[in-house]
Amino acid sequence: MPTPHKTRPDALTMEVVELIGDVVARFHSDYEDAAAEHALTGAQARLLSLLSLEPLPMRKLAQKLKCEPSNVTGIVDRLETRGLVERRPDPADRRVKVAVATEAGLHVARDLREGLRFAREPLAGLSHDERESLRDLLRRMRDA
Repeated sequence: MPTPHKTRPDALTMEVVELIGDVVARFHSDYEDAAAEHALTGAQARLLSLLSLEPLPMRKLAQKLKCEPSNVTGIVDRLETRGLVERRPDPADRRVKVAVATEAGLHVARDLREGLRFAREPLAGLSHDERESLRDLLRRMRDA
């Protein structure tokens, strides 16, 4: 069976890909800065942000963070020591532990989101309609 010819992306597509990369890099840089303001590493901040949405088992956290479960254990240990996270039995399976953000952890996670310069500066410069359009386009890209 012949292999189909792969067409090269056009110049506009490549420019969009480069811009997405630049935006992602800026987001990560701002996120690291916001995390540092709370004496957190980027990984700790990302884990705390995930837990601010819902309690998660360690294995699921590892999947979402794309790292080994042993790494997640260390991150949770450090956040637990600071009172930002706690481990609880999973109500669905008491053999499994879930990590849960504490009230203090939820507060820090909110501060992290609100502290991103990225959200305040470039996005604030867009009109409401432009932000809605951007959101809708990003959702389409994510879901494709």
